Amino acid sequence: MNTYQAQYKKEIRDQLAKELGVENIMQVPNLEKIVVNMGMGEAVGNSSVIDEAVEILTLITGQKPVINKAKASIATFKLREGMPVGVSVTLRGKRMWDFFEKLVKVVFPRVKDFRGVSAKAFDKQGNYSVGFDDHTVFPEIDRNKVAKIRGLQVTLVTTTDNDEYAKALLSKFEFPFKKDGESK
Repeated sequence: MNTYQAQYKKEIRDQLAKELGVENIMQVPNLEKIVVNMGMGEAVGNSSVIDEAVEILTLITGQKPVINKAKASIATFKLREGMPVGVSVTLRGKRMWDFFEKLVKVVFPRVKDFRGVSAKAFDKQGNYSVGFDDHTVFPEIDRNKVAKIRGLQVTLVTTTDNDEYAKALLSKFEFPFKKDGESK
């Protein structure tokens, strides 16, 4: 099987250089890292949800996540500085490419009523974020053992700060962007 990483090095990088008119091969956009994040606001009242989130992200990414802690106290939310409020994983190298391939080829097709992702979710820095309402779309999660459906966010960080270049990169991997005429 031809992996996305090998495909990028053999074909896509040269194609992008020609299409974008880039002289130096180092200026061609590339995936730098993928960040997978789960915010767990309910951890304020129930600390066991952080352990569940750690287990979920470990299964999905194959890497142990970092527990994110609150930076400031907010009395309205009964939140104190230093309390755990979420978990995140940063993927690089082979794990990143494997996760990206799984995302495009397996996860997106498993999303119920999936019609593509918005091409407007770039952050003006060349990075793309997509959220999932249901973590069970990932094949590692056994739906029969899930106590509660959790949401998560995936951010694809590229080496370019140009959204059009980043979109061209993701499109080469058949990233499922919605067609121009489609809404929602």
